Amino acid sequence: MDWIKFGKPSVLGVMTGMVAGLGMIAAGAGFVSPLGAMLIGIIAGVACFYAIQLIKQYLLIDDALDVFPVHGVSGILGAFLTGVFADTSLGGIGIISEQGIGYQLFIQLLGIAVTIVWSGFISYLLFKLIDKLVGIRVSQEAETGGLDINEHDQQGYNF
Repeated sequence: MDWIKFGKPSVLGVMTGMVAGLGMIAAGAGFVSPLGAMLIGIIAGVACFYAIQLIKQYLLIDDALDVFPVHGVSGILGAFLTGVFADTSLGGIGIISEQGIGYQLFIQLLGIAVTIVWSGFISYLLFKLIDKLVGIRVSQEAETGGLDINEHDQQGYNF
């Protein structure tokens, strides 16, 4: 996608695409055909590329390692696409073939929703606990001056 969008490939783009592809196929690796896996990989590269652009440029969320757009988006889409490409008509093994693809997609969406709610709730509780015990934010002065000096008493950059 870097090559298509910016005219040249990048090592970071290749590595991000590989992680996105692995994240997206993880849910369905045992259920989809090799062709389905390749299609999921292509979808992963495109979807996660645009998810990164959306989160960084439009929503202005500082996710320095692109954790959510790569891992979160690829995991959600991978779980959903498992329901699509696992269908026997598309070469998959057919998880619940007698009830049809529509029912399987409902099950996949339910699983995605439960995972999001559970992860969000547990993350919220853990952040609150950590904030109460040691605090999550540093002072504005520490953030402006740089955490390398404030937290580690070392200078990371000479500018």
